[in-house]
Amino acid sequence: MSYRSIFRPDAFAGKVVIVTGGGSGIGRCTAHELAALGAHVVITGRKIEKLQHVSNEITEDGCKVHFIVCDNREEQQVKEMIAEVIEKFGRLDGLVNNAGGQFPSALEGISANGFDAVIRNNLHSTFYLMREAYNQWMEKNGGSIVNMTADMWGGMPGMGHSGAARSGVDNLTKTASVEWGKSGVRVNAVAPGWILSSGMDTYSGVFAEVIIPSLSNNVPLQRMGTESEVSSAIVYLLSEAAGFISGVTLRIDGAASQGTRMYPLSDAKNSESYNGFHRAFIPDVIKKRNNQA
Repeated sequence: MSYRSIFRPDAFAGKVVIVTGGGSGIGRCTAHELAALGAHVVITGRKIEKLQHVSNEITEDGCKVHFIVCDNREEQQVKEMIAEVIEKFGRLDGLVNNAGGQFPSALEGISANGFDAVIRNNLHSTFYLMREAYNQWMEKNGGSIVNMTADMWGGMPGMGHSGAARSGVDNLTKTASVEWGKSGVRVNAVAPGWILSSGMDTYSGVFAEVIIPSLSNNVPLQRMGTESEVSSAIVYLLSEAAGFISGVTLRIDGAASQGTRMYPLSDAKNSESYNGFHRAFIPDVIKKRNNQA
């Protein structure tokens, strides 16, 4: 069995694409899809065990992959990683800034160190990666960058530090699309809503036991999204079909960011998930809810 992508099998043949945070979740799924479409994918992350595991998966599927351990929060490591990719492959066609993370907390409970850590993890690292990809290769050769934001349009209560960082990424995306358009570099972003991903299992307590299981009730489509539904959007934005799209942040949230509490949501029908990822799995927190239902 292989990845069931909606794109043609050779859509990225000969292309080199970096996917940060490729050892798990949406990054893992995106790396698999790009590799299945012919790209030579470079996955990065901080934990070699996760990178090795995903690398083995992609290799078993008969596709091309390379991994580099890199802490995107460290500017020098980012410089060296981008340089290594260019030296090894002689090109860099795409960059997916997927890596990031946060922890749940009310604003009054976030320390200065905690706030700084989330900003560095999501905003600073995205900037370092974008800048180095542009300066070291894309300025002269063009390319496509897809950043990762979130559903932060109405604020992010319970994760204000992440909302601030993700809003910054959205603005950074727009700015870069204008400044770097002269070099043929397209810069876009995706803003996933509530996605069935392994990242859900990193939370605990009330957030895991109460909030996550109830999220789909707040989505007009009355379900959560899949990693494949995010990956396919990223792949599209990287592809030649999106050649005149730049500066856009694409919301992938089942219209959850559009509604208000004043408009009651009804039971939904005719909304089926797309899941092309043959190695996808359901987060444990959702399995637990389903078993209790």
